[in-house]
Amino acid sequence: MDTTASSSGTIMIVDDTPANLALLSDTLSEAGYRVLVATDGLSAIEQIDYLKPDIILMDVVMPGIDGFETCRRLKSDPLTALIPILFMTGLSELDNLLRGFDEGGLDYIVKPIRPPEVLARIEVHLAQARARQRTENALNHCPFYALAVDREGSITWLAPAAKAMFTDFMQHCGLSVGSLLPKPVLDWFHNNRHHAEGSIAEYRAYGGFTISMGTCQNAGEYLLLLKKCCGEWNLESLKDALGLTFREAEILMWISRGKTNKEVGLILESSHRTVNKHLEHIYEKLGVSTRAAAVAMVLQRTGAYN
Repeated sequence: MDTTASSSGTIMIVDDTPANLALLSDTLSEAGYRVLVATDGLSAIEQIDYLKPDIILMDVVMPGIDGFETCRRLKSDPLTALIPILFMTGLSELDNLLRGFDEGGLDYIVKPIRPPEVLARIEVHLAQARARQRTENALNHCPFYALAVDREGSITWLAPAAKAMFTDFMQHCGLSVGSLLPKPVLDWFHNNRHHAEGSIAEYRAYGGFTISMGTCQNAGEYLLLLKKCCGEWNLESLKDALGLTFREAEILMWISRGKTNKEVGLILESSHRTVNKHLEHIYEKLGVSTRAAAVAMVLQRTGAYN
């Protein structure tokens, strides 16, 4: 396998059995991974303060604190909570397996260790972790602030950039998973939740925000995308940038403000059927299939607000 350790990633092995450490260390090194070794939970935690691995292989039975307690401590620290942990154990009792998942473990490797299985599991979980990291980085650097809430408006997931936005722009500190949305946003959410399938409405509190809301993959959960704006849409720039007609740009602007097709038709002195036909053309030009996706693409690609 012609690859370098830096490109493959860093794996920490936490095990007090020399034979297991030797086998895993040789296997991972030959596969191009950088390997860190710890023989107990406390030394593993101490090492991670200096160098954070991409994934951890954790033995369950060790002297001092066991693998479950080590995992619990790592998951309780925001700096290490997202590191994937794979338990290595010869224990087969259901209670032990469930406890590992309860403490935040991602997967199990059953002893005796089989190197091809270890490499396959690491590859899968490392790819998933990197995909998640890329998504989080994109969310933190895109013009939107993303969070998810349940039906009551309680936050179930909050991107770091969204948390900073609430603190810096909305003067609402202390928001975290489990908190309710700030009241004006919460009121907006309850009033517009029934439009979750593709609705985008403009929200002007705290200096002006657009809020896009849609349902998540998880039932009963909603994704909110907030974007701070400071003016009106530049329709001429929008139509030139995306190859739209002026009327199509107008329709996009009005649906972003939560207007129905019928309402847009009344505003533009046209029929809702004509608005529907314009929307079909917009979707085709932008390569999307919903109102929310169309407006989100415009805001992301052009910064429609000036």
